[in-house]
Amino acid sequence: MTVYVDNFRRPARVGRISGRWSHLTADTEQELHDFAAKLGLRRDWFQTCKRPCHSFLPCVHWHYDVVDAKREEAIRLGAKGIDIREFGAITSGRRQALLAGEGQ
Repeated sequence: MTVYVDNFRRPARVGRISGRWSHLTADTEQELHDFAAKLGLRRDWFQTCKRPCHSFLPCVHWHYDVVDAKREEAIRLGAKGIDIREFGAITSGRRQALLAGEGQ
């Protein structure tokens, strides 16, 4: 099992926090939640689609958004730094697994 943090680093302001934001995800949702707790992220910051992906699949894009300081801390704690395109490949892999019946 692996936790990943991409290099998206999109500048944005969310509430009172301005920064460059990236995505933190993992091989399983539970692993992601456990790691996020170690980073001090609140569970209600978890992001998932409000409706099924592609009309019928459960969300495959689940993640936490993190600013650069949390991204660096995640890497220090063992998360694998990845390119944003790899985040897309991970979500595509999740979708393919669901379509093949492996994710149920």
